[in-house]
Amino acid sequence: MSFLSSGRVQTPVLDIGYESAGDPGGPPVILLHGFPYDVRAFDDVAPILAGQGAYVLAPYLRGFGPTRFLDPATIRSGQQAALGQDLIDFMDALSIGKAVVAGYDWGGRAACVVAALEPGRVAGLVSVGGYNMHNLARSGEPALPEWERSYWYQYYFHSERGRRGLELNREELCGLLWRTWSPGWDGARQAFTASAPSLHNPDFVDVVIHSYRHRYGLVDGDPRYQGLEELIAREPQISVPTVILESRDDGVGGPAAAAGRGHFTGPYRHRVLPGIGHNVPQEDPDAFAQAVLSLVG
Repeated sequence: MSFLSSGRVQTPVLDIGYESAGDPGGPPVILLHGFPYDVRAFDDVAPILAGQGAYVLAPYLRGFGPTRFLDPATIRSGQQAALGQDLIDFMDALSIGKAVVAGYDWGGRAACVVAALEPGRVAGLVSVGGYNMHNLARSGEPALPEWERSYWYQYYFHSERGRRGLELNREELCGLLWRTWSPGWDGARQAFTASAPSLHNPDFVDVVIHSYRHRYGLVDGDPRYQGLEELIAREPQISVPTVILESRDDGVGGPAAAAGRGHFTGPYRHRVLPGIGHNVPQEDPDAFAQAVLSLVG
């Protein structure tokens, strides 16, 4: 494991666990993992960035690893606005005014939310897959059948059978997702064992189930994030310098990153990664790190 230190910080909603590397006086870089991964995704990325002078921080998202909710009554929301607000709150708690933010899957969504709505806080954005925010108003529109097939786990989570399946078989289910989403990555099974403990967070199931039900309009969001959701619904443009990484062999279907090009109005680069699946920072840490370093001032 390449992170040299770990810490905890309180925000209005969470006690966030995070890991860090590099000189705290260097330009801050925040790395954001997805579902069902954790900060181990960045073990090979962090030393590259720290070696170039960056201060690297990787928080565990809500519902993962050591991160905990402060109030038992708080809705265990996994909605996109909550993830974005968590990133803003994390930066505030550590007095980070501006940072390069880089993420994939849920983490890429959080990074895009903040880059779009708080551009003054973002020195640069690395997003795997492009413009990662959901348009909830169009959530009922079907995708291409081959994409829909890869979303089986989302529809599974819409049912109580799926909730129980995630609760009782979380490692088997999430390990299957790791392997099918990265079909060419021979190391997926072994790497999963290092991240599996993070999936036993007491809020993991509730946060995941809420995320995949909220994005389809099946449950209400946490009212505290309603204003942010309304801003996201306008599909705001992203003006900060951006690098988009696109996995050629991602096992989760969806539109090509180029389809969202019109949402980016600032400096923009798009790189396709042949042979790489969903978990880009672990499958190709050098490509991910170089994308980040290209944005570090």
